[in-house]
Amino acid sequence: MSSTQFEELLCLIGPYICKKKVVRETISPSARLALTLRYLATGDCLSSISYQYLVGFSTTVKIIEETCQIIWDILKQKVLPYPLNTADWLKIANGFEEQWQFPHCIGAIDGKHVRIQCPDNGGSSYFNYKYHHSIVLLAICDANYSFTFVDIGAYGRRSDGGIFRDSEMGKKFEKREMNVPKPELLTVDGMPLPYVLVGDEAFQLTSFLMRPYPGRGGLNQERHIFNYRLSRARRTIENAFCILVSQWRILKKPIESTVENAVKIVQAVVVLHNWLRKSDNDNTYIPSEMVDNDGPNGFVPGLWRKNSDSALEDNKAYGNNFSSRIATQIREEFCDYFNSEGAVHWQYNRN
Repeated sequence: MSSTQFEELLCLIGPYICKKKVVRETISPSARLALTLRYLATGDCLSSISYQYLVGFSTTVKIIEETCQIIWDILKQKVLPYPLNTADWLKIANGFEEQWQFPHCIGAIDGKHVRIQCPDNGGSSYFNYKYHHSIVLLAICDANYSFTFVDIGAYGRRSDGGIFRDSEMGKKFEKREMNVPKPELLTVDGMPLPYVLVGDEAFQLTSFLMRPYPGRGGLNQERHIFNYRLSRARRTIENAFCILVSQWRILKKPIESTVENAVKIVQAVVVLHNWLRKSDNDNTYIPSEMVDNDGPNGFVPGLWRKNSDSALEDNKAYGNNFSSRIATQIREEFCDYFNSEGAVHWQYNRN
């Protein structure tokens, strides 16, 4: 974060983290913000942060907790607006079509485990299949690696599909209350196709969420091409998560706090990511080589793939293969489109 960005952020949240002097001198808003950002960006332990800023340990914990909450409360209105209107969804869809050649896509969805220390009286609720404790960050992002919706804090033992189904955003998608544009034709003789999210096998196929065809060995070429085109669009959420870890190193190790504070920390990191992403005109926050790219010789993996040192991990619990007839038909229509009018030459020479 540049000094200019720091000053802009301080102007936004400074009035809300200012403390009144009662008996002794208070810690200034700029020091509170700098301490919190250092903790989030470096991942240093709390005792080290306390020593560096000459602040008591319990005071350091309190500052980080309060500042993260205020960062979330102030920035979410600016960088995670809700609800989105139809024009917002169409803008997102245009981004996916232009950059990732997947029309009618309004977001990529995925979930990641955020490792935490064993919570008091937590039982097995936060204990996941990788034998450690975690909360789940479920997110939808646009074509430019900015998050549009997040659900933070679900039990680590739960699957992505189950969390999405029971989340507020999942219920609103199911009830058609998200202002998503109405289905439109992609081909002259085809059926009107809805605007959809793209996800992996952890999610159930529905009329508003496309997942790959199951089975790697028995698919024909047409379905392989559909899976490839979907994976290119879904790559955005993988990159968004890994940018988050690369730039906010607090996520590179288990978060040493209560579950409530861990949720606040992740919330703050998410909105800070979006806030910096929206002002990243010179690609200083996200260098081009950090994320996946498509070069003249095919897929070029981002630098984040070479570093597996992360406490943000995949949720490998797969969703079921049960889906409605209309959802299956919609996927077949997308598959036909990618193998006819929507075909591109490089899909036949993919790596």
